[in-house]
Amino acid sequence: MVDRLDEVDKRILYHLVQDARNTSAPMVAEEAHVSAGTIRNRIKQLEADGVIRGYHAHVDYERAEGRLRNLVIGTAEIDERERLTKQIADIPGVVNVRQLMCGTGNVHVTTVGEDAQELARVTRDVAEMGLEVEDEHLLQHEEFRPYHAFGPEGRRDRQSIADFMSLSGGAEVVEVSVTPGAEVDGMTLSEANEQGLVEPEVLVVSVERDEEILTPRGDTEIRADDLVTLFARGDIPEKTIAAFTDD
Repeated sequence: MVDRLDEVDKRILYHLVQDARNTSAPMVAEEAHVSAGTIRNRIKQLEADGVIRGYHAHVDYERAEGRLRNLVIGTAEIDERERLTKQIADIPGVVNVRQLMCGTGNVHVTTVGEDAQELARVTRDVAEMGLEVEDEHLLQHEEFRPYHAFGPEGRRDRQSIADFMSLSGGAEVVEVSVTPGAEVDGMTLSEANEQGLVEPEVLVVSVERDEEILTPRGDTEIRADDLVTLFARGDIPEKTIAAFTDD
């Protein structure tokens, strides 16, 4: 199952991959123009959906008592690959197992040991599980970076649009984060309609504020950092979006 992510989800993932230990909900919220409560709720949902599978330390094993790392490249039968990778992951000395979408060399196993003798022992254990070992390489160094398309440099031109969807028949749904100082900031929906800021063909479907989803009514006040969902049977006018985003 593929989970659809909006811009808020992507920004959360970018910062957690970049530095999960020092990433706070208020920090991401400020950049994404939503509340800290929204960020916390999104993180919980990403964890529940299996998008975020855990939080791990990036260990330099060479600095940790001069340990060696070895990359074991092997081949497993397609119908046995998943079972083998789970079993291999439980072998002492194995720290990572990857499945590749290829025929030969479709399993990569990273192992750690004090010396070449220990690495050889782990490789034998891997082979005894049923993996056909093709090659081995000592690993020297690797770098990790967050996916750039989820970060500030990969954002859409209009940062405050959290999500956009075109529906069949030409209808549109837009999630927009209300920026401080936007025209509708502090207005009720009735006032925004009367002043022509929300076009008659645009329906405000929901307002997310902190950890609460509000049902929009005429007297609902729009506030900065609200996440507002707009719907229209055709294109949502740029004028309406600009009223929420201060563009």
